[in-house]
Amino acid sequence: MSVQKLSTRKILEKNLSRTSPKKLQQLKVWVHDIRSLHNVGAVFRSADAFGISEVLLSGFTPTPPRPEITKTAIGAEEYVDWLHREDPRQILQYLQQENYHIVGMEQTTNSIPLPEYSPGEQPLCLLFGNEVTGIDDNLLDAVDVFVEIPQYGHKHSLNISVSVGTVLYGILEKCWYEMD
Repeated sequence: MSVQKLSTRKILEKNLSRTSPKKLQQLKVWVHDIRSLHNVGAVFRSADAFGISEVLLSGFTPTPPRPEITKTAIGAEEYVDWLHREDPRQILQYLQQENYHIVGMEQTTNSIPLPEYSPGEQPLCLLFGNEVTGIDDNLLDAVDVFVEIPQYGHKHSLNISVSVGTVLYGILEKCWYEMD
């Protein structure tokens, strides 16, 4: 038996025939004070791949349209809704009005390891902070629960683009069997 790779057309047909789990369809990814346009592009690409409803951008995080974002996103920013507010309090108000549970992806004294985290019934917003400093101290009190990706090496962090993809896959695994 010979294995053949699928063409990009067949892959697109297969992807568009699927429906992502409801939890992922409702999920929002919030990135605050991200410096790298390439990281922002990768966030859009992962959001599209997992069927995420919206990317929220705040602070000095760059926004589309920018060639550097499009290059990494390969155009995914055209398929994922996004909202930018310089002031993160405006994003918080938006999320609170929609009854979102804010999950801070940060290493804190009370973080839950991702494999142990169980999303509840509320819609989720995953908050990711700056590449170097993490989630701003002034946003910590707005977070409902902190979750971290367990790591076992000498380095204590992952690139934000890797973190977003890892966490989205972790959430997908948790809600895989809840699909209609």
